[in-house]
Amino acid sequence: FDQLVADFEAANPDIDVTINVFDHEGYKTAIRNFLTADAPDLANWYAGNRMAPFVNAGQFEDISDLWASENMGETLKSAEAAMTIDGKQWGVPYTYYQWGIYYNKDVFAEHGVDIPTTWDEFITACAVFKEAAVDCTTTGTKALWPSGGWFDYMNLRTNGYDFHMQLTNGEIPWTDDRVKATFAEWAKLIEPGYVTANHAAIDWQDALPLLVQGKAATYLMGNFAVAPLKEAGMTDETLGFFPFPEITPGLPRAEDAPSDTVHIPIGAKNKEDAKLFLAFLASAEAQSKINATLEQLPVNNQATVVDDPFLEQGFELLSTAEGLAQFFDRDAPAEMAKMGMEGFQEFMVKPDNIDRILERLEGARARIYN
Repeated sequence: FDQLVADFEAANPDIDVTINVFDHEGYKTAIRNFLTADAPDLANWYAGNRMAPFVNAGQFEDISDLWASENMGETLKSAEAAMTIDGKQWGVPYTYYQWGIYYNKDVFAEHGVDIPTTWDEFITACAVFKEAAVDCTTTGTKALWPSGGWFDYMNLRTNGYDFHMQLTNGEIPWTDDRVKATFAEWAKLIEPGYVTANHAAIDWQDALPLLVQGKAATYLMGNFAVAPLKEAGMTDETLGFFPFPEITPGLPRAEDAPSDTVHIPIGAKNKEDAKLFLAFLASAEAQSKINATLEQLPVNNQATVVDDPFLEQGFELLSTAEGLAQFFDRDAPAEMAKMGMEGFQEFMVKPDNIDRILERLEGARARIYN
């Protein structure tokens, strides 16, 4: 942010910007305190349901006028739904990263498997890999959250973005037939044993060597996995990426893309200057620059990305998405997220428990959201 602020001050010499730095975990508590007591002019946060409590409590400023005047509905189009509550926009997203399927190109080539674009093609490929004693897909769900990525994609591809957000918002029962349909599709992967068998006992990093060594063919993960995979010896020649395959034909494509955002607290003292900063932050130039440093993706679809095949694919993937989920543990309240991911992990180990799992999650929904 230092360079960003320096560039902004150079363009606006009459405005001085002071940055307050918090550690990541401490900030989650601090923001609740300073929004009510001594609000800064701008505050970092997250998109989607994570910003809803602050919006609903009247603590974030409506900046729909800025979105309109700066044409953000076009330039930040993919994130508009994630920034919108009650038809209004409440902040500016400036960085995100893609999730999707990373794969070992050598393993695919050796077994004559093409990149699957549909779920049926993916499951067919899994059968080929299993025959060759290769895990079709690997993960480590010991810390629970990787199971949330799997559920997100299974549900987004089966039922779509709006349904998924309603579910994580507590508006749809977990026992709904459409939720059961998501798990029925997921069972096609779990029941035949296409996932690394001991995933519940290992962390996400522990699964990386399986992909590197060709003992697994694919890995559903965020783009932060690329660096450790390359450190372990993979290159652009051996590591590839493809979007999560289509399940329900013709469903508008949504992606998991955890987004960092900046908001104007309702108690801010310099709101006009804060809006100038947000307009600057939303620009293609500013987003290109800050994301080159972060090695992540600009939300502005007119921005540029650094020369990296995974960032280039991710930029295209997210810029053209119809909706962006923020990830299960951001989109659902903390307690629901934990119980949900415990349920997903259990399903990935014991798929026959599905009815019991969904009853338990429905009981939690009734209690947590009321």
